[in-house]
Amino acid sequence: MSGKGVGLRPIVAIRAVSRHGGGGPSGRSGPNSSGCWSGRRQGSMAPRYFHMLALAAGLLLIFATVPRSKSQRSRRYMETSRIPSRFSQEESAEMKEALKGAIQIPTVSFSSTESNTTALAEFGEYIRKVFPRLFSTSFIQHEVVGEYSHLFTVRGTDPSLQPYMLLAHLDVVPAPEEGWEVPPFSGLERDGFIHGRGTLDNKNSVMATLQALQLLLIRNYIPQRSFFIALGHDEEVSGLHGAQKISALLQARGVQLAFVVDEGSFILDGFIPSLKTPFAIRIAVSEKGAIDLRLQVNMTPGHSSAPPKETSIGILAAALSRLERTPMPNLFGKGTLMMTLKQLANEFPFPTNIILNNLWLFRPLVSRFLERNYMTNALIRTTTALTMFQAGIKTNVIPPVAQATVNFRIHPAQTVQEVLELVKNTVADDRVQLQVLRAFDPLPISPSDDQALGYQLLRQTIQSVFPEVNTVTPGICIGNTDSRHYTNLTSGIYRFNPLYLQPQGFSSIHGINEKISVQAYETQVKFIFEFIQNADLDKEPVPHLHEL
Repeated sequence: MSGKGVGLRPIVAIRAVSRHGGGGPSGRSGPNSSGCWSGRRQGSMAPRYFHMLALAAGLLLIFATVPRSKSQRSRRYMETSRIPSRFSQEESAEMKEALKGAIQIPTVSFSSTESNTTALAEFGEYIRKVFPRLFSTSFIQHEVVGEYSHLFTVRGTDPSLQPYMLLAHLDVVPAPEEGWEVPPFSGLERDGFIHGRGTLDNKNSVMATLQALQLLLIRNYIPQRSFFIALGHDEEVSGLHGAQKISALLQARGVQLAFVVDEGSFILDGFIPSLKTPFAIRIAVSEKGAIDLRLQVNMTPGHSSAPPKETSIGILAAALSRLERTPMPNLFGKGTLMMTLKQLANEFPFPTNIILNNLWLFRPLVSRFLERNYMTNALIRTTTALTMFQAGIKTNVIPPVAQATVNFRIHPAQTVQEVLELVKNTVADDRVQLQVLRAFDPLPISPSDDQALGYQLLRQTIQSVFPEVNTVTPGICIGNTDSRHYTNLTSGIYRFNPLYLQPQGFSSIHGINEKISVQAYETQVKFIFEFIQNADLDKEPVPHLHEL
């Protein structure tokens, strides 16, 4: 069917010019490499082709006439002051042993009112022993906040540069030993992996951050830009006594941050089988909100020999079933995911690349496809998870009370109140009482343009440490992190864990057999080692030439 006169946009063909430009690392160069222009009338393409050449020449002229003094300063700094991220065998062995020792301390948060405080105190002593330079350097101040959280203030030499913050948390979720290949708090090394609770969430980040800073100090590094390292002790139970208190303390001191970097996303590998290369789909620029909702049914108890038509368990189970069978609305197109897929389009083979380059036409198809996978489904809607159920006191007694707790993770396009209204309409039974135990809205979306310092520093460091990763994109974090407590200090909050993550690894977080490869952990240390130095290179992000 012709598009003439009906307002239809033409379907975009595979782009002929590589997004790397020229003979870039993809190996795709020039108009003939894609096959789009070959066999067509060359004359009809000439005006557009020359227009593109003129535009490219103009861009080159713009960049050529940028004053050079600033770029020369950056180049000189890199040439004379940058410390290579190369570690000796002894240093590699020490960082590995340090992580293993950290895993062996069971810093478990059981609930908002119960945690292993003995282990938390022990962990504080442990980092003093393993990272002595951090506690003896004159320009580093260490404070204990909320009894067990740690705040390091690293004072830079240039007070005109706005400080930033690196976040991590030292508490972990419980880890019953059943199903584990090795004891969860053994820190055992086997087949090139360190096993144990916290190897991915999130003692790896705690130890890698401190390790990277100590290695820099050993090499006589002095930062230009000040920064903070905040290590919360209760992130797994909302961070109210750790991160929230650190945030309040800094706010009282008048601190404003350029940006914050926390956990919350990985370099995803194997989640989308047809994707040509691994990709950092999420430098997460936002994170979902959450509701913990208690549903309760009360009834008069009685003898099971003469039961009523419905019991409290039956009523509640029916309500929960309705919630599971009625998912929240599909919100694909409202958020960052559509932009992410557009940026990734040319990393896919035919015909997926055509589909993703024309989401204006294929959006309903892509939306239904995303619903089929539990990971991508979490990116397009508010999720509903039935996590706790309690009822019954004896086999022959009609239960007086049935209770369940449901955890909702709220899509950035929705609010707490909107989700609660949908829940009420779905349950549609006045006998089921609803009680909000905890709730907060999704976080605002942080900037990811060329002027977003934190985002661009992460992007640049990813491309340095992981050159095989072609595409860095913004996204959302489907979990919740301590970073949500720092919105009063900055509008730039980014979540990225510099690790490859396969589907099996994702399942181990809060699950069983959590582990990290020794090589991956050393790479994480290297990433932070380089990132801290990159934050010193200049006052503004390096210009990024967008694909046209």
